[in-house]
Amino acid sequence: MMKIMFICTGNICRSAMAEWLLKKKIQDRDIKDIEVYSCGVYAEDGDTPTWEAKRVMMDEYSIDMSKHRATNIRNSNIEKMDLILCATSRHKRAVLSAYPELEGKVFTMKEYVGYEREYHDKIDIKDPWGYDIETYRSCVAEIDECLEMLLKNLSNNVGYGKI
Repeated sequence: MMKIMFICTGNICRSAMAEWLLKKKIQDRDIKDIEVYSCGVYAEDGDTPTWEAKRVMMDEYSIDMSKHRATNIRNSNIEKMDLILCATSRHKRAVLSAYPELEGKVFTMKEYVGYEREYHDKIDIKDPWGYDIETYRSCVAEIDECLEMLLKNLSNNVGYGKI
């Protein structure tokens, strides 16, 4: 069983959307051997996603995130993860500073999948918190592209079959 964790700041936007979207993708594709988690470097345990995150996920992907609750990295099961994907290089540095033994398992999402688009940041997925719904749509679309690339990479490298 491969365990993947997404990390951002508060676990109420980027990492939460990535977790729930990847869970839907693996369910839709009937993939049984991947578990998905998320947490935040500065998350307040129990916080709920922003209304913009919930709305975009429902409108664009038919995903109800109302049951998501934020988890602080200190209260997560990060040590048990096989792959840790951070929204930004700052998150990656924070994870490796707190958990140096996880070196080799921690990447930014874009870094891990080789995502490069001229009109996007080369390493970071920008935080939509405090911005309008269109910013959230753009953010989750970028995450969606990364997740598709992730699943393709996993199927090619780990033998998950046709994903």
